[in-house]
Amino acid sequence: MRSGRFRFNVLIIVVFVSGFAQGMLLPLLAILLENAGVSSGLNGLSASAFYIGIVLISPFLEKPLHKFGYKKLILTGIALTCVSILFIPLWQAIWFWSILRLIIGMGDNIFHFATQVWLTSMSNEGNRGKNISIYGVSFGVGFGVGPTMISLIEIHIVLPFAIAALLCLISLLLLLRIENEYPENIQTMAGQSTWKRYGAVFRLSWVGLIAAFGYGFLETAVHSNFPVYALRQGLGIEAVTILLPAFVVGGLIFQVPLGLLSDRVGRKPVLVVCLFIGGMSFIMMSFVESLLLLAGLFVIAGLFLGSLFSMGITYMADLLPKALLPAGNILAGIFFSMGSILGPIIGGFSIEYFAEGSIYYTIGGVMLLLFVIVSFYRKKSSSANSRIYTG
Repeated sequence: MRSGRFRFNVLIIVVFVSGFAQGMLLPLLAILLENAGVSSGLNGLSASAFYIGIVLISPFLEKPLHKFGYKKLILTGIALTCVSILFIPLWQAIWFWSILRLIIGMGDNIFHFATQVWLTSMSNEGNRGKNISIYGVSFGVGFGVGPTMISLIEIHIVLPFAIAALLCLISLLLLLRIENEYPENIQTMAGQSTWKRYGAVFRLSWVGLIAAFGYGFLETAVHSNFPVYALRQGLGIEAVTILLPAFVVGGLIFQVPLGLLSDRVGRKPVLVVCLFIGGMSFIMMSFVESLLLLAGLFVIAGLFLGSLFSMGITYMADLLPKALLPAGNILAGIFFSMGSILGPIIGGFSIEYFAEGSIYYTIGGVMLLLFVIVSFYRKKSSSANSRIYTG
């Protein structure tokens, strides 16, 4: 029991470091490229390289997980991220940073895939919402602290990257203290190809995957496009360092309560309410000029949308048999990445070509669209699920 608790705590600490690195890199690189005169559209395309890396590596993760186990994959992912972060300040060129973002995306997905499968496998349906929400809180805290590093570039451009790399190194040392484990053998799925397993996962749990897509779109649009929008609207870096953490703080406040509530009343009703209120919060931002009111709306949006990814993978895990969890987490990563790729691209071009408030309408509109889609979802019967599962 003690070793299981220690393992859980280590994974939560390591997730914090991953969130910190990602939360720092998205706005920091966006601001550096904006200051260098890069267009918002090209800036968004560069940000999407991180998520292209996630998509590219995703189909190749399931077999290594079964061969090498959770711990070795997590170590590999963090090592790739750490080395790439150290290379970023060496040369400020958009193509060079895009390549490094691609590699960081691969490392990040290796890490999160192994961590999510490990956590969902060790949790039962009665506490899965709580455990995954704690995972989300840890990532969110790191993601919220990350943007506070932006101001350190005024001291030295290398400083925020050095701090992120140091935290990655500490997490590597912690991981060395836990024992490696392996996922369950997929004996029941041995007759099915990888693509048939993915097809079964999608048909059984697409509603959870949609939530992961939505969070990816939301996260990158807020953290990559909003800093550019804020600078162009004259809000300044100081406003960015207030508003981005405000969004994350909102997510942290409700992460565990929403997880516990979804354990009790069901995932769908909680998800539907969160998408509606969160989407409307962004629409309302377009009518607000006060920084204080804007910060309040960012907090409200975070309260209801900050749990979108953790709620999505929890919903997915509820709908899948354990044998399909590795494939399910791969698809969740792919859907998250698809949203994350589209987020900065659509957000960047909306800033470039449309009127004031366009970024708010873009994010809010996507959240409300997902609200409509999820509202019409109906869970399949157990007999229908069995037919899908057995192919």
